[in-house]
Amino acid sequence: MQYTQLGRAGLKVSRLCLGTMNFGPQTSEEDSFKIMDHALDLGINFWDTADVYGWKEGEGYTEHIMGRYFAQGGGRREKVVLATKVFGGMGKGETKDWPNTNHLSALHIRRACDDSLKRLQTDHLDLYQMHHVDRETPWEEIYQAFETLVQQGKVVYFGSSNFAGWHIAQASEAALKRNFLGLISEQTHYNLNVRMPELELIPACKHYGLGLIPWSPLAGGLLGGVLQKVSEGRRAGMDIEPHREKLEKWEGLCRELGEKPADVALAWLLNNPVVTAPIIGPRTMEQLDGSLRALEIKLADETLKTLDEIFPGRRTAPEEYAW
Repeated sequence: MQYTQLGRAGLKVSRLCLGTMNFGPQTSEEDSFKIMDHALDLGINFWDTADVYGWKEGEGYTEHIMGRYFAQGGGRREKVVLATKVFGGMGKGETKDWPNTNHLSALHIRRACDDSLKRLQTDHLDLYQMHHVDRETPWEEIYQAFETLVQQGKVVYFGSSNFAGWHIAQASEAALKRNFLGLISEQTHYNLNVRMPELELIPACKHYGLGLIPWSPLAGGLLGGVLQKVSEGRRAGMDIEPHREKLEKWEGLCRELGEKPADVALAWLLNNPVVTAPIIGPRTMEQLDGSLRALEIKLADETLKTLDEIFPGRRTAPEEYAW
């Protein structure tokens, strides 16, 4: 396994991040345990989850599964750089529609962190990520809550998710005024087919020293060889017709390279120096093993140019739209 620093922090994480969103809804607890064990065998030490994963309202279903896994001992928790998130609604039953059960008020952050620690059966979180920007809560309040969590030993590092470049700038400047480390990572929707982050988000991450953690690196399966799967009689699970022309070029290029489309898509992300680790969300052991090939692929400049022709990228702002 290859390792790198997460943004400007000294924290070392694997170049692939184990996403756990399928644990519970699509992957049984038994199989989830096997995948997590195998991830450790492969040296994948960076694991991502969220309090809302599992999609059972207010239950933190996926965190519970991971907590029971860590409770087995054997150094499982100690080997993992554990990341979870806060923002989504966690009220249930009588508190379902009550205020302060979501977003980023200091009250919700405090409660949500304690609840995640209990579900994950750990005494601290290595990376605590804001799942979304809160446009109603001032940064002074958010950072006061974060600083308290650090002082209490409950959180080591903080990150964001689904932020814009402007939000990264706001958050980073607010942290500087407090002499606080602030954000070290941003988790965002980024892949060959979704390149909007190149406009302002990636330049902001580069400037402030945040590691980029792309989610949906295969564009929901679009970049995983979907045309080949359809030709074999498998269902696409999506409307591929609007993308057919570029997918034909994409899968044709991958055949010329002698590589699987999913591996090339991951390798393309790993080629970006701002990207720390794409999030892979394996439902099976086979999918987990299959992701490792991406670490070995080195894309030539000519190949990168061809990929830009198939999936046009964005220049950084303001050059994209002004001089």
